[in-house]
Amino acid sequence: MAASAFLLIASFLLILVLLSKPLGNLIARLVEGELPRWLTKTEIILWRCCGLQKPGHNVKEMNWWQYALTIFIFNIAGLLLLFTLLISQGHLPLNPQHFAGMKWDLALNTAISFITNTNWQAYSGENTLSYLSQMAGLTVQNFLSAATGISVAFALMRAFSRQSTKTVGNAWIDITRITLYLLLPLAIILAFFFVSQGVIQNFSSYVLTHSLEGQQQLIPMGPVASQEAIKLLGTNGGGFFGANSAHPFENPTSLSNFVQVLAIFLIPCALCFAFGLVVGDNRQGYALLWAMSIVFIIAASIVMYAETADNPHLIQSNISNHVNMEGKESRFGILASSLYGVVTTAASCGAVNAMHDSFTPLGGMIPLWLMQIGEVIFGGAGSGLYGILLFVLLAVFIAGLMIGRAPEYLGKKIDIHDMKMVALAILVTPSLVLLGTSLAISIDAGRSAIANPGAHGFTEVLYAFSSAANNNGSAFAGLNANSVFYNLLLGVTMFLGRFGIILPVLAIAGSMVNKKRQPISSGTLPTHGSLFIGLLILVILLIGALTFIPALALGPIAEHLQLWP
Repeated sequence: MAASAFLLIASFLLILVLLSKPLGNLIARLVEGELPRWLTKTEIILWRCCGLQKPGHNVKEMNWWQYALTIFIFNIAGLLLLFTLLISQGHLPLNPQHFAGMKWDLALNTAISFITNTNWQAYSGENTLSYLSQMAGLTVQNFLSAATGISVAFALMRAFSRQSTKTVGNAWIDITRITLYLLLPLAIILAFFFVSQGVIQNFSSYVLTHSLEGQQQLIPMGPVASQEAIKLLGTNGGGFFGANSAHPFENPTSLSNFVQVLAIFLIPCALCFAFGLVVGDNRQGYALLWAMSIVFIIAASIVMYAETADNPHLIQSNISNHVNMEGKESRFGILASSLYGVVTTAASCGAVNAMHDSFTPLGGMIPLWLMQIGEVIFGGAGSGLYGILLFVLLAVFIAGLMIGRAPEYLGKKIDIHDMKMVALAILVTPSLVLLGTSLAISIDAGRSAIANPGAHGFTEVLYAFSSAANNNGSAFAGLNANSVFYNLLLGVTMFLGRFGIILPVLAIAGSMVNKKRQPISSGTLPTHGSLFIGLLILVILLIGALTFIPALALGPIAEHLQLWP
């Protein structure tokens, strides 16, 4: 089993790097606007419709607050349109099952969820949403929310590469190009692959058939492959079906399962390579990649060990096989399910091929903790890169204090304003998680939704707010979150968790782009060597430990200790 786990992790990372490197080159060209003339011709009509000049002809760029305002207004417009679609879907076409519109609180929660790249689903898709809502609503926002995160990463990359200027790019152009030239082509290729593996893609009505036991069964249909592709590439995670990627119509084979985990990490990994190219030092991108990979390998190993270790409950029941297969699909097995659980929570994806609620206490704690540290271990599309760069700035600042030098990164001084924004961005999600969990377990409206009392029930609530605040979307299934209380509270948490980080990040970009790059001297702290990689990992672990160990001790750690007499 250990050899199989090693081969699985090693082959996954090897193929990931091989695919991400050329994609990183393309992304770097998107950041710098170096596109072939024949390709940019397709944009002309869009620019004219939007009132913009054609790229290459003195397009007006934005400073950081204009960029942030554009991102915010764009996403608020998407929120209003999606909310309207969800509550009125019963009167719209492409609804062969004649589903009624969503309740206002569930529709608001879902709309916030998909515009923030969270894709938290307090409903079962095949029993709630029409085909029009799935395609024109959720799938469209899967593209746009991913493009939003990547565009913020673009702005921050430009801030480190430029100097003595005020602009970080044009948000409209970035979102358009990311969607047209990055997300859409990859999603089309991946959707065709999924169809070849057996993922369905149709507009048929649900099929009534007879099971092997002679019972009637209603088999859901729908345009699944198209939504599946972008939910993974954009680290969105919203499934067409309630079972998500455990459903055979979403994830039918072992090969499709392996490609899914690759797709989740593909763009976050490629952004690391792109970062090194944009700032003119590939070693900086490699350093980020090494730090992410080391933590990822440790996390995946722990989950695989916890899920394959003997389960004391099964030992006491005199069952011959003591490993924890509960909540896992037999066609994937324990190792592939464990890898998927780590990948989807290390990235801000939320897609699942197994029930995290059924993992062992330690096996479930690692995905929970990966979300709580800010999902910077590869992380979401764009959000993972700017998230780990926040920790890089913090690590550089700490190192500067230790050696008595003014902290700088990539030749740019880090001042008090920058550190205030870093601290604000890093503290947003822990505050939302801990305050939200405290409120939920303090009042009847929150406690009444817990299916399992005790330590596991506390973990369910803690997981829900960790997932919402960090824009992940996965859940422990024992919590009935479809209530007015949870729909509104989690909706606010998702919204603040998204834009409460984006605004400080863009403020940092605005500060950095205005600074000159200092020449490297003998006293400059190298930020690409093994020493700095180790420091960066320690800073990430330290922040996560200081913030969440007390809460984890009340949940998964306490539950683990209760397993053993």
